[in-house]
Amino acid sequence: MSKVLIVDDDVTFCLMLETFLTKKGFDVQQSFSYNDALKKIKSFQPEIVLTDLRLPDHDGIDILHFVLHEATGVPVVLMTGYADIRTAVQAMKLGAFDYVAKPVNPDEIILTINRALSLKSSGGDHLQTGGSETLFIEGVSATAQKISEYIKLVAPTGMSVLILGESGTGKEFVARRIHEESVRSDKPFIAIDCGALPRDLAASEFFGHLKGSFTGAFTDKQGQFEAANTGTIFLDEIGNLSYDIQVQLLRVIQERKVRRIGSTNEIPVDVRIITATNDDLRKAVAAGEFREDLFHRINEFAITVLPLRERPADLKIFTAHFLQIANRELGKNVEGFSPEVMDIFTRYSWPGNFRELKNIIKRAVLLSNTSMVEAYTLPEELVYEASNAAALPPDYAHDESDESELNLKVAAHRSERELIVNTLEKVKFNKSKAARLLNVDRKTLYNKMKQYGIPLQ
Repeated sequence: MSKVLIVDDDVTFCLMLETFLTKKGFDVQQSFSYNDALKKIKSFQPEIVLTDLRLPDHDGIDILHFVLHEATGVPVVLMTGYADIRTAVQAMKLGAFDYVAKPVNPDEIILTINRALSLKSSGGDHLQTGGSETLFIEGVSATAQKISEYIKLVAPTGMSVLILGESGTGKEFVARRIHEESVRSDKPFIAIDCGALPRDLAASEFFGHLKGSFTGAFTDKQGQFEAANTGTIFLDEIGNLSYDIQVQLLRVIQERKVRRIGSTNEIPVDVRIITATNDDLRKAVAAGEFREDLFHRINEFAITVLPLRERPADLKIFTAHFLQIANRELGKNVEGFSPEVMDIFTRYSWPGNFRELKNIIKRAVLLSNTSMVEAYTLPEELVYEASNAAALPPDYAHDESDESELNLKVAAHRSERELIVNTLEKVKFNKSKAARLLNVDRKTLYNKMKQYGIPLQ
């Protein structure tokens, strides 16, 4: 009987989920807070943790960090509303096994639990699907073709490459392609998620250490730069590195030598540096948060990977690809998507990009009982947002006094427009600040402003 720990401050939801999972043969316990969850993880020793992203005292990311460091090998599944999809996708990069959207679908949660437990029992080391997952990124759009051209152009060189783009857009895939098409293709490719590195262990992970050099250093450890020698090292989310690690990293890039913590010996390393970030490093440099000399070292050549919502020409290719994967994993034979579903996909903003698309399609295939994916298999929140993204009535922006045309959709538009205007006024029309407060990216904010006729100023 597998042990499942549910962490959620919604008592009713916890009870319902516990009852359902217990009937399915699981041994289930609940926690309604972060502190209680830590105790249960130690005493109950669950084989899988299901945690809400938002908790009253902390959040699901804190639960994830604790499990990764104190209960190694225990998969963590986040349960989240669609407003937090971007955060959930980021959590997968940090080491979460997967996420499921609320309201939780019973078949989906069982599938996810069984998949995690099956992989764990088989001894698989791919429990942390977010960080090492290779995502399909090639397409037919001008953007996709430009990325392929850049990869072919820069791969044979030894230049450092900086890959820019939102989380979930496949930046690691681009890095791997560069490595595979380079002269180092038969050498190691080492990927490190800098956002998942604890501050006090980053130097050890990068450069290694000697036994006894600090508390917990029980054996000698080879650093990842040594492991990547003659090959390529990929530093994802490099903007998350602390300033002192940036200094050490710059030294290694300049001198091509590493020194393990506690050692006086320098070890030569020959590695190609590829980095990635979803941050604006130029702003970080201006704010004194990222070293300018390091920025120039890693930015010899830049590749920008656009989000899925800005690549509509590629959507059919991506959906077909992920449909094929879902059919194979679930043992089903769904043939395609209804026109209504493709219309919804086209209108949706995809904050989680390719990872979110892959999850949505897998869920839809699981729920489908016909040869085509229909709209009823999609989460209500996704359908709702897509419907709100439809064009407003032509006279909407000019005549808001005609209450006879008021309906739920128009009311939702008016509410969203009012929220955006109020937020912009609050931050004196600083678009970056407004986007952060609204939990969207700048591109989405600009699109919304254009849609609602809000002056850019």
